[in-house]
Amino acid sequence: MFRANASLAEQIAQHLGEQIIRGEIIPGERIQELRIASELEVSRGSVREALLLLERQHLIDILPRRGATVCELSEHQVRSLYEIIQILLGLVVRKTIRSIKEEELDPFIELIHHLQEQVTEKDLEGFFTNSFKFFGLFYPYANNPYVEGALTDLEPALRRCYYMAIHLNDTETKECLAFFKATVETIFRRDPRSALEIIREFAEHQSALVSESIQRARQIEAAWGRRRR
Repeated sequence: MFRANASLAEQIAQHLGEQIIRGEIIPGERIQELRIASELEVSRGSVREALLLLERQHLIDILPRRGATVCELSEHQVRSLYEIIQILLGLVVRKTIRSIKEEELDPFIELIHHLQEQVTEKDLEGFFTNSFKFFGLFYPYANNPYVEGALTDLEPALRRCYYMAIHLNDTETKECLAFFKATVETIFRRDPRSALEIIREFAEHQSALVSESIQRARQIEAAWGRRRR
C-alpha cells in the first residue's frame, strides 16, 4: 500500500487521518514516529512529513518535546469549525447558483439517489463517503483556489465531526439527506438566500449535536472519576 513515491507522506497522512476520524486513535493519544514507520515500513522522514500534513488539517497537535498527539475535541472547537464551514460553503453555493448550467446538476441528482439508497439500506459507511463526494462537487464552482484550499484543509476535521454525528443518532442520515436535497433545490430555483439559510440551519444543528455528545462524554468521565476517588 505504501510505495515510495512523491505522495507517500499524503498516503500516510490519509491512513492515520482515517483512524483519527473513526475514533480508532483517540483524542490525546500520542502518535509515535518510530512505531508508525515500523508498522508501515516507511522512513521516519515520511512519517514526520505526514504528521505536518495532519497538523495543518487540524487532526493532531505537535508540541516541542512532547511530539504529536491527537487533537482533543471541545464544544468551542466544534462550534468554531462549523461556523467557518458555514461561511465557506455558503460562498461556494452562492457562486454555484450564479454559474452552474442546468445539465451540470445531473451528477448532484445522481449522487442524491445513491445517498437515498444508502439511507434506506442503513449503509453508514457508504453514506459517509458519498456525503463528502457531494460537497466536493461544489468546489470547482468556487473558482477560487484559496477557498477550495481552505475547505480541503478543513475537510478532515469536518469528517471527524460528521462521522460522530451520523453515528450518534439513527435519524441523522435522514437529516443530512434532507439538507442535500434542499440545497440542490435552491440551486434549481436560483435562490441563494434560501440556500444560505439552509446551510446555516444545518451547520447549527450538527454543531449542537456533536457538542452535546462531547459534553455528555465529559460528564460521564467526571462521574467515573469521582466514583474512583
